[in-house]
Amino acid sequence: MTDYNILGCNLKRKIIRFSEKISDGLTRPEFKFISQMMYGILAAGSSLLSEIGRKLEEETSIKKTIDRLSRNLKAFNEEDREILCKGYIRAVKTCFSEDTVLLIDNGDLTKPCSPKFEAITKVRDGSTGELAYGYNILEITALSAEKKMPISVYSKLYSSIEEGFISENIEVLAGLDFINKHFDKNMIRAFDRGYDNRLFFERLIDQKEAFIIRTRKNRDVIYKGKRLNILELAKRFKGKYNLTFQKKNGFKANCRISMVQIQLPCRPDVNLRLIICNGFGIEPLMLITNLDNDDNRLPVTITKVYLLRWRIEEFYRFKKQKFNFEDLRVRSLNAIRNMNMLTSIVVGFTAYMSEKGDHTRLVFDILTLSKRIFEIAKFNLYAIADGIAHILSKAKYGIAHMIRKKPKLLQLSLFPEVGFCWVG
Repeated sequence: MTDYNILGCNLKRKIIRFSEKISDGLTRPEFKFISQMMYGILAAGSSLLSEIGRKLEEETSIKKTIDRLSRNLKAFNEEDREILCKGYIRAVKTCFSEDTVLLIDNGDLTKPCSPKFEAITKVRDGSTGELAYGYNILEITALSAEKKMPISVYSKLYSSIEEGFISENIEVLAGLDFINKHFDKNMIRAFDRGYDNRLFFERLIDQKEAFIIRTRKNRDVIYKGKRLNILELAKRFKGKYNLTFQKKNGFKANCRISMVQIQLPCRPDVNLRLIICNGFGIEPLMLITNLDNDDNRLPVTITKVYLLRWRIEEFYRFKKQKFNFEDLRVRSLNAIRNMNMLTSIVVGFTAYMSEKGDHTRLVFDILTLSKRIFEIAKFNLYAIADGIAHILSKAKYGIAHMIRKKPKLLQLSLFPEVGFCWVG
């Protein structure tokens, strides 16, 4: 028989310990706010403040709880976010290794029926490909060492019409500067075709950062001293190495891979490698990288690393579907940014549990109580989130009573023979 009281208490302690780690440097009220928000999002499976407030099970009215959460969410400023992000990265860094891959991608938060939100503008909806009211999001995720789970390490929500905005490229460069402070430059940065840009190539080459960028078919490169179209060059090579890739629908693609040394017109003095993968689609998959190695397996390895980039798409889908992220109801741009950051942290906590929990009874029970119809998928974040929500749904109280109070200070007694006494 499952003892939900013990499981619930153990899970609450896990959330509180994680919140303590990431809140190092913040005030005590801010730590309590972060703990309650993490607990509420996990228990409710929602980013709605009303649902989060109900799961906190406070003695005050639900309206007062929502007002308090809304007030704290709006007051959390840029400096607080920076401290929280640094503490969060320290907490999740144990999931990474020197071979960790960093995935960079732009996403969106669409609110098609909310044109009155602060600084809201038209953005491209990644799900439909159409324009809708919303905000852009730059997300950088790092894949965990063992299970390759995407863990957010940088998340910036911004609007193209807000004051101080310059360009999307500047936002990407700011994100790259941030991860350079916390991660080694030898960790591979993987980019999609949207980053096939002279600005990024020059930046990555000058900073000596390891990168893989998928290129567009209209790019020109220099091959054996001649400038020519990259697609025309790719069609000359039929593949020297084999790779069998299985898609989600079960279809197996037999790919043939070649590697060619090239230079870019903007940097003709730097040798790069072009990876050509035939069989992945109608046109060859073309990747440019500065990785270099004498190992014959390098072209296949680079292709496999790039294909892991789809994990960030799984991250976006999980964040939006499992926690109903696009249904948030806060209107302040600062509050929306904070909700985006907290939801990304909750996703990171779920992935942290997945990576660290193979040999723990708590995660075993969480996965068991997720009650999957079929076997648990390799991407097990949905199962972990469902199991956590199921356990917390049985709790009679929220998380406030589990948060330790500050120990009272000791003061010397006026009477030496008595010794120390508690104050208060």
